Amino acid sequence: MNAPIEGIGMTSARTRERLVQRLKDNGIQHPGVLDAIRNVPRHLFVDEALSSRSYEDTALPIGHGQTISQPWVVARMTEALIENGRPERVLEIGTGCGYQTAVMSGLVGQIDTVERISALLQRARRNLRQLGVRNVRFHHADGYEGWQDHAPFDGILAAAAPEAVPEALLEQLADGGTLVIPVGPSGCQELLRITRDGEQFTRENLGLVSFVPLRGGRA
Repeated sequence: MNAPIEGIGMTSARTRERLVQRLKDNGIQHPGVLDAIRNVPRHLFVDEALSSRSYEDTALPIGHGQTISQPWVVARMTEALIENGRPERVLEIGTGCGYQTAVMSGLVGQIDTVERISALLQRARRNLRQLGVRNVRFHHADGYEGWQDHAPFDGILAAAAPEAVPEALLEQLADGGTLVIPVGPSGCQELLRITRDGEQFTRENLGLVSFVPLRGGRA
């Protein structure tokens, strides 16, 4: 990734550092993840009218009924994905505006990212191109289906919540791989980390979260 794009006021380095300190205080420990949150300019991923709130630890709307995830959640999911080592090939379900993609991009090898809403996928392409992120392939498709052509994946991260883990994602997870996914109905979602050992899948509950639902089809 290129050098971070600096801003003034609410987008300044001091404001970003306050966010990083808040994440540390709330349990985020991985130095690479903290550096990514510090260096990725979140204000570029939100509408200009909301830029003054870019470095608050909160989700923000990005249109089309979707949100840019809370920084703590982005950090926690990324940390959970890479905790046992750097995954070389990662599938992301729910590109959105590309912020989670950007945070992950310097911590993994290749990212294959799937988004069902064409307008958001094009926005993410522009955002990541502006930051010089080069290790991402984009796919306009139904997230429930994953991306079979590029499977298996060492890591899979889903940024939207199905009510049950899609079988396609379990099938596309490599042996020894890690899937990080919010699961459950609105208001009752759990963040799961699932690791694969042959045909056995071990599930670990990482806590309660709140995500937009994972929807099928394309738009």
